Amino acid sequence: MSDDSIAAARALLHDARSCVVLTGAGMSAESGVPTFRDAQTGEWSKFDPMQLASREGFQSDPQFVWRWYATRRTRLGQVQPNAGHVALVGLERRFSPFAIVTQNVDGLHARAGSTRVLELHGSLARTKCFAECGYRLDDLASIPAGEPPVCPACGSWLRPDVVWFGEMLDPEVLEEAERLAGRCDVMLVVGTSGVVWPAAGLAELAKRRGARVIIVNPHPSDLDECADELIASTAATALPRLFAPAT
Repeated sequence: MSDDSIAAARALLHDARSCVVLTGAGMSAESGVPTFRDAQTGEWSKFDPMQLASREGFQSDPQFVWRWYATRRTRLGQVQPNAGHVALVGLERRFSPFAIVTQNVDGLHARAGSTRVLELHGSLARTKCFAECGYRLDDLASIPAGEPPVCPACGSWLRPDVVWFGEMLDPEVLEEAERLAGRCDVMLVVGTSGVVWPAAGLAELAKRRGARVIIVNPHPSDLDECADELIASTAATALPRLFAPAT
């Protein structure tokens, strides 16, 4: 991470009125949240992803899948937002409109204090009906007993309110994310590989509509070609410097 790249990105933010932040797994890695797609250390290297993140996998062994997500929720309760999450809270006060569009399901943006967060892939903090009867539960403390619990509305199973393989994103959330991306002055892309669609398309949409794109990632990504500024660093290191008051 060079001082020049930080200065150039800060200049782009200074000239902007509206901002959208797109975050991926790298945003939370420094909080101790394991990523899924890392070939050596990611969660998918330990388990079959189709077993853990598909309707078919859940149906084949609902108890195993429910327990695995329960373990993830417990682990998330033991981690804290990092300096990058906190820095974005301050950024929210500088722009209107402003939104964080995240691929993460860990809820760390909200825990840090961000109020405008669009969760493209759902949240581990919520539970919904497997049969899609419309029942949802936002309070983990109120989840009925059982592994998995039974939906009190229709008698089906309850499942984590996250997007699994083969499922569509919530159309209202995606539509709002696309609307904001298409109208922002600057998009900040943090910690995403750019391989997961339609999330990855938001940066390209913003670029086509005239936004400046800043990418913060210690590794090359599939979105680097659309970047106006590349900051080769992690979120917790770069974002506090990017948003620090000028001296």
